[in-house]
Amino acid sequence: MKTALLISTYNWETALNLVFKGLKQQTVLPDEILIADDGSREETGELIRKFQTEISVPVKHFWQEDKGFRKALILNKAIAGTDAGYIIQTDGDCIPEKHFIEDHLSHRLPNTYLFGSRVNIRKEYMNAIIESQKANFNFWSNEIKNKTRAIRSGFLSERYQPTHEISSKIRGCNLSFWRKDLIAINGYNEDMEGWGREDSDMIIRLHNNHINGRRLRYAGIVFHLYHKESSREHLEINDKIEKAAKAKGTTWCENGISKYLL
Repeated sequence: MKTALLISTYNWETALNLVFKGLKQQTVLPDEILIADDGSREETGELIRKFQTEISVPVKHFWQEDKGFRKALILNKAIAGTDAGYIIQTDGDCIPEKHFIEDHLSHRLPNTYLFGSRVNIRKEYMNAIIESQKANFNFWSNEIKNKTRAIRSGFLSERYQPTHEISSKIRGCNLSFWRKDLIAINGYNEDMEGWGREDSDMIIRLHNNHINGRRLRYAGIVFHLYHKESSREHLEINDKIEKAAKAKGTTWCENGISKYLL
């Protein structure tokens, strides 16, 4: 089964370079890497082209014009642009622990998506991390919060099993799913523009379509670089879309990935 790693990014080359350093240290690589770029400047493109020469798997760069936060749209375009059966999704500000890909692949199950957590890096260490280009962290690192999230244990991880209950701990920076399951609900809802809820809306529709979730705890670890919060300007609109999907049992969004599929 072909697998792809999907990374969303926007105008933060320093962080993306640290993500790339983490990927070059992976114990297992995906079959290809998809960069979903929501309108970054040319410097991001230059960094991606350099990375393409430094890693042994294909790296595809999907770019769209910067017209505000349109993450759902560029994620759909990237997913439509691969034939990989399994997608692992993260963000361009999350450095993967070296077993990140391996853990997602070893825990995958039919009719199930996986969701992991993120270990937050402290604000006061950011300048030093960027200056040193540090990309390796663990439970003992002074730079991190939420230290228990940095513990990797196969024994503890196996305690978490699939459930049809929707968790409040789901984050789009640490997800994996079967591509066919996403296409069956028409992907991300592109009516959602601006920050927030595009991931949780998609998850609600997966559950409505009888797909379970499994928490990837003590495995699949990412380290989230501190940054200022994005604008919440459109959050109220996106909240209404998400709540409607939950209340109505919606499985299909009209404005989704189907228009990019052949």
